[in-house]
Amino acid sequence: MIKSRVLAPGDKLPTEHRLVMQYMATRHTVRRALAHLADRGLVETTQGRGSFVRRPALIYKIGRRTRWSEMMTHLRAAAQTRTLNLEVRPAGLREARALGVAVAAPIVAIERLALVDDEPVSLSRHHFSHERFPFFLEMYAKTMSITQTLLESGVPDYTRSRTRVSARLPNPEECELLNLPRHVPLLVTQSLNLDGMKAPLEWGEARFAADRIELDLEADAAEAAED
Repeated sequence: MIKSRVLAPGDKLPTEHRLVMQYMATRHTVRRALAHLADRGLVETTQGRGSFVRRPALIYKIGRRTRWSEMMTHLRAAAQTRTLNLEVRPAGLREARALGVAVAAPIVAIERLALVDDEPVSLSRHHFSHERFPFFLEMYAKTMSITQTLLESGVPDYTRSRTRVSARLPNPEECELLNLPRHVPLLVTQSLNLDGMKAPLEWGEARFAADRIELDLEADAAEAAED
């Protein structure tokens, strides 16, 4: 049923009792079969919730120069992003501190949904100083690429200064956008990128579906995370 996609990634398997009745097997045999599927990485079982078809996980490497599109090309994955929101708004305390601007100063805010092989895998928020990039919205609307917009704005390269990783359960909106069961956690990264002059460039937050993405912090990124 999993191979034929009758049961899709994220779907819940029948209960042990139902499998026992359906296949006329003992409960011990059913549990061994589920354990075998779990060992092969096809299903995951949560105590009290049951067994679910597991989504294949992509390994996303985080280093000094982390580029989503380049990473997906390297993995030969069909990746795309959809812009959910694009606006100029007042900076909150967190964005202001990260970008070195005053609280309530105008910042560019972008929210995007990333898909791999037509399956949603992450949500991200990107923030830039509007004073520094007054035409960011118009330029991004043409390219739909942050890296290309920065390049055309005179920023040919940028590096990640630090990354903070945490985990939490998704809210209802995130469950809907990511097609994610409520019990599957999100991996949340908060990061700061610097330009070539080591000045704050971008503060961002990404929320990855933990059953689809594994984070691999390279040595330089791990050192930055500790800093």
